[in-house]
Amino acid sequence: MASKVKLVADSGSTKTEWCLMDGKERRTFFTQGMSPYFLTSLQIEELVRAELLPQLGDTMPDLVFYYGTGCGTEQNRNLVHKSLHGIWPHAKIEVNHDLMAAARALCGRSSGIVSILGTGSNSGYYDGKEIVKNNPGLGYILGDEGSGAFLGKKVVQYYLYQTFDDEMRFRFEQKFNVSQADILESVYRQPLPNRYLASFTPFLAENRGHYMIENILEDGLNEFFFTHLYKYSESWTSPLHFTGSIAWHFRDILEELCQLYELQLGRILKNPMDGLAVYHEE
Repeated sequence: MASKVKLVADSGSTKTEWCLMDGKERRTFFTQGMSPYFLTSLQIEELVRAELLPQLGDTMPDLVFYYGTGCGTEQNRNLVHKSLHGIWPHAKIEVNHDLMAAARALCGRSSGIVSILGTGSNSGYYDGKEIVKNNPGLGYILGDEGSGAFLGKKVVQYYLYQTFDDEMRFRFEQKFNVSQADILESVYRQPLPNRYLASFTPFLAENRGHYMIENILEDGLNEFFFTHLYKYSESWTSPLHFTGSIAWHFRDILEELCQLYELQLGRILKNPMDGLAVYHEE
């Protein structure tokens, strides 16, 4: 009996990673991120048809496991499910939120605290089967502490408020060449402002060691610990696992914060796909 072809998707606000699993063979593809807060069902379907289907060729999945940002509500899960069902009407489709992707990738079937630090941020306590505790995700305007959008907003504030010293101000202008009007236009009038703000975070990685850069990083990630991880009683008895580009690139600060607060640091993955593929192979 032929094994079923599985398609696993991990979608953030910036990009979506797709893993096609056909027996023991794995192939990976990338498309834009797909947040149901910013895209309609039709727009998601059109994006997948334009960007993914040409890469898949004639391959049709039997099972689709989609994990995505913004899929914490039933309404958004249904919106994404409708889009995917329109493309693969005969496949069995499961839509879940990105925090479940992190949990299954980082913990498998064991318990732990899982956190996403990417363009956005999220966290929860996973009991080995379900996310049983989750602080509310308030998005990039009200929340997303420690995320790329949060840290990028701090970079922009330091520049526009003229908090940066002359050296950092010069480096910022050399790298981005944007005016205050350009920034305000992109944040308040253009689509996907969270992704735009997160695009300033490479500046932090490129200027490590400068005290202002270290302050932004330490304060931003500490705020995530204080606002979210402190709220879980399990944080004091369970390992803390992280995934996402921010977690990966600034993992030294996560290690320092765990040591400072005497918390057990677990795994840090740049992205959850490898762990998800293992989970869905079983």
